[in-house]
Amino acid sequence: MEIKVENVKYSYRGCKEEILKGIDMEIEEGKIVAIVGKSGSGKTTLLEMFNALRLPKSGQIQVGDFLISRENKHLDTEQLRFQVGLLSEFPEEQFFSLTVKEELSLPLRFYNYNEQKIEERIRNVLQMVELDESYLHKNPLTLSNGEKRKLALASILILNPSLLLLDEPTIGLDYENEKSLLKLLRLLKSRYKKTILIASHDTEFIHKIVDFVYVLKDGKIYLKGNKYEVFKEEEKLKKCGVKSPKIISFSNRVWKQKGIKIGYRDEINDLIKDIYRYVR
Repeated sequence: MEIKVENVKYSYRGCKEEILKGIDMEIEEGKIVAIVGKSGSGKTTLLEMFNALRLPKSGQIQVGDFLISRENKHLDTEQLRFQVGLLSEFPEEQFFSLTVKEELSLPLRFYNYNEQKIEERIRNVLQMVELDESYLHKNPLTLSNGEKRKLALASILILNPSLLLLDEPTIGLDYENEKSLLKLLRLLKSRYKKTILIASHDTEFIHKIVDFVYVLKDGKIYLKGNKYEVFKEEEKLKKCGVKSPKIISFSNRVWKQKGIKIGYRDEINDLIKDIYRYVR
């Protein structure tokens, strides 16, 4: 699902100051894209516009065949949200049922899926997020932070949306759960051709997975480009309250201090191999 954002502005009700001041973006289908910026930069606000939880003050957003704007009074928000899944920063706020099975069944029953299809979808989506069937009768609110995050993601994937919106998806996750999330996102992109948009301050995580990055500062896009082009700009990122990933910072220091251009890598093991080649 392609996305095009044209001159989008937004301000909260009762507030004259605009939090978004003319945002333009283009997101290709099947790509993983990150929106980064310090707290209050408008990441979540922008993310929520892609499924019309918020409407632009002015400008418009084209999400596939859906046009989101204040002027469009015929937007089918129900159908839009069927195709666009949003994982909020606080997943427990998305839970409405007393068991995992009921939670995953709820959206399917809303769209009149039969019982056989519901059972099949639940089994498949639990397998995708690495939760076994022993979780079916557990209360979602008793799960660990990592398990809640997995369940919230499963409740979105159950409807097989074309676009996934993830707001700070790594908050509360330990190393193993982060690895699982990386694995799942790669699968969703490569096998299922999903378009994935991530709003996050966790550059250590997103640089391993995204194709393209937008950096917000003072309500505008301050930097944009592929992740290596953006994350190597350490001084510019500091002005936005964003840290460059450690692996990128290390490569920059080697270049500045030793004159050795080892390039940029996603994983530390690949970087070590490059360093070994130069040492030899």
